[in-house]
Amino acid sequence: MDAFADKLGRIGAWCGQNKYLNAIKNGFQNFMPATISGAIGVLWTNVLVNESTGLGALWSPIMALKVLNPIFAAMQYATISCITIGVTMLVASEIAEANGETGAYPAVLGFILWMMVTPTSFAAKDLGASYIDKGGISHSFNLGQFIKVTGDAAKNGITADSFSYSGILSSHTGATGLFTGLLVALIGMEIYNMFRKNDSLKIKMPEQVPPGVARAFEVLIPTCLTAIVVGAVGLVCQIATGAELNAFIFNVVQKPLQSLIGDNIFAVAIMYVIISLFWCVGIHGNNMLAAVKEPIFRPLLYANTAAYTAGNKVPYVMNLTMLQMFAEFGGSGVTIGLVIAIFIFSKREDNRTIAGISIVPGLFNINETMTFGIPLVLNPILDIPFILAPVATIVIGYILVSSGFCPKIVLEVPWTMPPVILGFLATGGSPMGAISQLIVLAASTLIYIPFLIAYEKFQEKDAAAE
Repeated sequence: MDAFADKLGRIGAWCGQNKYLNAIKNGFQNFMPATISGAIGVLWTNVLVNESTGLGALWSPIMALKVLNPIFAAMQYATISCITIGVTMLVASEIAEANGETGAYPAVLGFILWMMVTPTSFAAKDLGASYIDKGGISHSFNLGQFIKVTGDAAKNGITADSFSYSGILSSHTGATGLFTGLLVALIGMEIYNMFRKNDSLKIKMPEQVPPGVARAFEVLIPTCLTAIVVGAVGLVCQIATGAELNAFIFNVVQKPLQSLIGDNIFAVAIMYVIISLFWCVGIHGNNMLAAVKEPIFRPLLYANTAAYTAGNKVPYVMNLTMLQMFAEFGGSGVTIGLVIAIFIFSKREDNRTIAGISIVPGLFNINETMTFGIPLVLNPILDIPFILAPVATIVIGYILVSSGFCPKIVLEVPWTMPPVILGFLATGGSPMGAISQLIVLAASTLIYIPFLIAYEKFQEKDAAAE
């Protein structure tokens, strides 16, 4: 056991010191207030002040607040639909800070580099529209079908292909472009750091020049060279593959990862075994895997949010909030089940005292008092249900959602939201979300009960031997 704990400890230390994993983790954590604000916007426009799908259908007076809907719709778009911009800038800033850079400029440069590999010009003829007829059949059209160029325009070579528009598509600023933003931020800022540390590339200004101006000239050449390198990578990708870098990374990296892990219950179950194993030796397992988990499961969440907001079919069963709802409620190892088991079956005052201290933090998904108080760390008897419980609850949750018993999870909710309330909000205000969390809460309690009884027998035997 000691040798195993030592190996996990070394892995944990490496993860904790890895600047790339830390940059991704910190970038997502720092952007979280924005995404939760966006979720509030979705709740307002879709669950509360909505006469078709929300409270407005049941209680019409609330529709007097509809005048405020554009505010909350804009809030949702500026946060969830623009997550790639915010996270790219934050991750670029984190990498720069790890490399000894200070100030806000690295975040701006991260945005510039991302923009250089993001398409900004599009053919107007590809604009589409669709409707669903009474028979449930979808009919799709694109503008090119209706463009017919005549007269002088046609004589001078104007065709349907000539009409274009400029801008940034929400598919690039939202979840679909997230992996591109992460890779550009990580690799681009390392290229910039390499050029910045080369003294021969720094333009030295006289001492009387203000520090801000001198600093701008100092990073001028490194900035220009970094932009050229990143732009060249984007151009080579387009020439070699026929696709923009955004599309190439999505098809080659992001989409396969999401298919392999993101909607694969077996891969997710293994992930929670690994998270629990870290915890069993005193290492924060969720923090260790956050940099891997979030880039895969957060885009799935925002894809669901976008579909829910647009009134379309919600695509994914699993996403980041779904994992929190079914495998992390009450804290890692879903130890709130152990707290409940102790209150019902424990005969030892010390365990009941620890459970009493842990119940309030546990309701807000904080369980360090339980993890280190019982303790669960290096506890062979209770470590078994600690590993087993989240695996069982995520499998049950997957079955509940995929069967339609529980609606698909569509909103990000603060991770400290108490269970049952979390399920209600995450599913867009569905009572079945709350009921589903009650089911997995009961399941986690049942899993812990026999091991708790065995552990207390061991405690009694150990106390008698003393």
